[in-house]
Amino acid sequence: MIRYKSAILLGLSFSVCTTVAHAAASMQRDTTSAPVETQKPNSNYKPAFKGQTRIGGVKTKTPIVVSIINSSLKNPWGIHVLPDGRFLVTEKAGSMRILKASGGFDKQITGFPNVLFGGQGGLLDVTIDPNFATNRMIYWGYAEKTKGGSLMAIAKGKLSTDETKLENVEVIYRANPPYKDMLQYGGRIVFDKQGNLFVSTGERSGSDIRMKAQDLSAGIGKIIHITKSGKAVAGGPFAGKANTLPEIYAYGLRNPDGLAWNPQTGELWEAEFGPRGGDEINIIKPGNNYGWPLVTYGIEYSGEKVGEGIQQKKGTTQPIYYWDPTISPGGITFYTGNIAEWKNNLFVGGLSGSHIARLVIKANRVVGEERLLKDRDERWRALVTGKDGALYGLTDSGKLYRIAKK
Repeated sequence: MIRYKSAILLGLSFSVCTTVAHAAASMQRDTTSAPVETQKPNSNYKPAFKGQTRIGGVKTKTPIVVSIINSSLKNPWGIHVLPDGRFLVTEKAGSMRILKASGGFDKQITGFPNVLFGGQGGLLDVTIDPNFATNRMIYWGYAEKTKGGSLMAIAKGKLSTDETKLENVEVIYRANPPYKDMLQYGGRIVFDKQGNLFVSTGERSGSDIRMKAQDLSAGIGKIIHITKSGKAVAGGPFAGKANTLPEIYAYGLRNPDGLAWNPQTGELWEAEFGPRGGDEINIIKPGNNYGWPLVTYGIEYSGEKVGEGIQQKKGTTQPIYYWDPTISPGGITFYTGNIAEWKNNLFVGGLSGSHIARLVIKANRVVGEERLLKDRDERWRALVTGKDGALYGLTDSGKLYRIAKK
């Protein structure tokens, strides 16, 4: 049963003021304050440029109201806002729900292929066709059991008129090769303006497979660009090359759990897990190599260096920003709501970091960072701007938060 909690003013995480008249003018001053990260890094690695990590802190000045509008979800992973303001939410065990705009349960959707649930596997991200109003098509990612282990698959289906089941379900893409463990599937999905899909795939974690992130004949550790039928989008950066998957758009990624379009530049941004340290924010460019596991700002969980222990290498692309220690970035979103000082800021769900990171962006550089809702001790899995201008966040504990202007 849903337990509704009264909306409360967010306390120490925000500087609550009655005006934001000087917010923009003071932003530059704010970025000279101490970084929000105070813990010792895992390594002595140095950034490639100033501001690549531990940027100065900022504080939200707008009064904010935080409320929990649903606390009965089970291992939620993906969220998408429907045209009418309701929410489409996936639960890892294999269910998908429609929530009312107010957060209450509305419909349960059935008809999915078998989902492999366990570890980091399950029903993952969800999105809708750009022409959903007329074709009612839904797309989702999930972990699929297969010979040799499991893999991340993308499927689509038509939502029935009564919104209770999926029809004509079809698996359109599988990120091969499969692997024995159930870790690091990636699985975020976004549509581009041409109606094609970008999909993130994880490199599956194991030391015996991670180099596949550099292998252009493998579909893991990549950003994939496919049509609605699962074919490679024509004219990709690796089209026509021997022993290369034509759907690969970018490579050298570890576990990319965040994908979002920058509304100001139209560029695709990505967030991914590092090992111990080295979580990254990247701008995805066609054909670029983002380095994993050849270069990283993280170290092995054992404390040893990764590979040669280098952070820069010719032919690889540096992250726009990185964290050490890790925050374990989940879903990301560029805020497009009605809080003026948040406009076009990048919000990152911190899992092990148990906070939402707000990144202020100028000229494709992070110029300020804030940690929000740290006091809630939640693992933030996915974030989205609602039709009402509020920021909504899913947590691993099964809650849907609404974070709004007072």
